[in-house]
Amino acid sequence: MLEQLVTSFISTSAFGIIFNVPRRTLVQCGFVGMIGWMLYFSFQKAYLDPIVATLIASFVVTIISQFFAKIYKTPVIVFSVSGIIPLVPGGLAYDAMRNVVQNHYDVAVQLAAKAFLLSGAIAIGLVFSEVINVLLRRIRA
Repeated sequence: MLEQLVTSFISTSAFGIIFNVPRRTLVQCGFVGMIGWMLYFSFQKAYLDPIVATLIASFVVTIISQFFAKIYKTPVIVFSVSGIIPLVPGGLAYDAMRNVVQNHYDVAVQLAAKAFLLSGAIAIGLVFSEVINVLLRRIRA
């Protein structure tokens, strides 16, 4: 588990560098990605469906991103984009395309569908968290 946490922190911070996030927020971006990956990995170990695990992890990533955005007076997207990176099913999409090239269409369709569902779970988690945030702001006002 410690390897997973360190690796996800480093990869998230590295993507933060690629995305030109402010240097003062690189540690926080790494922390957001690490928490998201920790949740996803823990749910996977608990035999939860990967799509549901991705949905919950992306929801929590966005909540933490909104919290950090308020504290550090930075746009939410700085933390949420970096934090979502470990959850993106890039390897799965690559495998799907590799199977298309190798004319293994039956496997390619299955992998592509799973990558699409995981990407949709990320998007739904991001949107759902934002909707709850807006509702809470309206209730406070």
